[in-house]
Amino acid sequence: MQIILLSGGSGKRLWPLSNDVRSKQFIKLFQTPQGEYESMVQRVCRQIRNVLPDASVTVATSKAQISAIHNQLGNDVDVCVEPNRRDTFPAIALACAFLHDKKGIREEEAVVVCPVDPYVEDRYFSAVGQLGRLIEDGEAKLAFLGIRPSYPSEKYGYIMAEGEGPISRVMDFEEKPDLSRARAYLKQGGLWNGGVFSFRLSYMLKSARRILGDSGYEELYTRYDTFEKISFDYAVAEKEKDALVLRYDGEWKDLGTWNTLTEAMQEASIGNATLDEACQNVHVVNELDLPILCMGLSDLVVSASPEGILVSDKERSSYIRPFVERMGQKVMFAEKSWGSFRVMDVEEESMTIKVTLHPGRRMNYHSHERRDEVWTIISGKGRTIVDGMEQPVQAGDVITMQAGCRHTILAETELKVIEVQLGREISVHDKKKYELEI
Repeated sequence: MQIILLSGGSGKRLWPLSNDVRSKQFIKLFQTPQGEYESMVQRVCRQIRNVLPDASVTVATSKAQISAIHNQLGNDVDVCVEPNRRDTFPAIALACAFLHDKKGIREEEAVVVCPVDPYVEDRYFSAVGQLGRLIEDGEAKLAFLGIRPSYPSEKYGYIMAEGEGPISRVMDFEEKPDLSRARAYLKQGGLWNGGVFSFRLSYMLKSARRILGDSGYEELYTRYDTFEKISFDYAVAEKEKDALVLRYDGEWKDLGTWNTLTEAMQEASIGNATLDEACQNVHVVNELDLPILCMGLSDLVVSASPEGILVSDKERSSYIRPFVERMGQKVMFAEKSWGSFRVMDVEEESMTIKVTLHPGRRMNYHSHERRDEVWTIISGKGRTIVDGMEQPVQAGDVITMQAGCRHTILAETELKVIEVQLGREISVHDKKKYELEI
């Protein structure tokens, strides 16, 4: 069985922990059985491995998220990269072409598409496995997972099904309703459409040919920016008459806002935070080295990161997006395939960054035309290569690089570096990469 995880998100609703390159699925807020913290994408992939060990996972995502995925998941999953955003149908078509053309997956194999960020229990993935088997057994061309609603929601689309058995024929799909229609759908036995569905690989390849004119990976990738933005539901699901829905009534949460996210947190605070005994329903997430003290508060979320500080009533936190969009702040923290960086200080002609490299990883061999750089090693051991000259480095060493010189750093142990960038036009776009043989 093939599982495609759709990984999107713009990083606005969980500011200041999320940003344009760090969407909500990469924030480490959930405790593992071992007591460590993991992100939504790590949690989902761990659950898939536990429940469906024979399933192969491919993440369909944007270029901006590649580094974070490799940082958190390593090489445990394949990654299909969208050249740009074109909604779910082109993304799924491209991922299916990737499976067929690049991975050699047979057209008869079942594919299950899931969002990357639901907060669910393990038996949700047992239902995902059952969804794939319905397709393998030829029960229908499409099979959907319908979530039994716990309240009349205006946030989700609805699947209307025949009968009330565990598996039913799909009668219709309804778009996100207003409150009165949501109540009516519940009375009619409507199910939330959680964006989980299954089909044979051949079914999607044929749909791609019919709607996009191509089904080959290279052709789809080359023409991707010309495709209309269209959802899978609108392009395919709503037109398919041979579809089943499998009812699921277990735990399922869409952690899209601070209010819903804190409901899933196992503890009141993460990071350096103290809450006095008078605090009620208060959650704190602190990624800074500074302490946070909360006293006599109720129904609040407090979050601090290099991006900023949020103090909000939990109900009001769902209205954060327009305020964040007006800020226009540059990215202050990001995970890369080799580690992570955090901006510590920004001046008119300088920027100071703390860089952490994982053991055995290295930056790209690169140069900058409009800035000098100074690296100060604060812990760990590794090697630098500057204009082809290699030297070992350890805590206390300082390496200076003028604009135009080629450089990289390789970590033998975990390596922490203070990088000072000096120049009048410091920009993420001022970077040229080179091949390096090691």
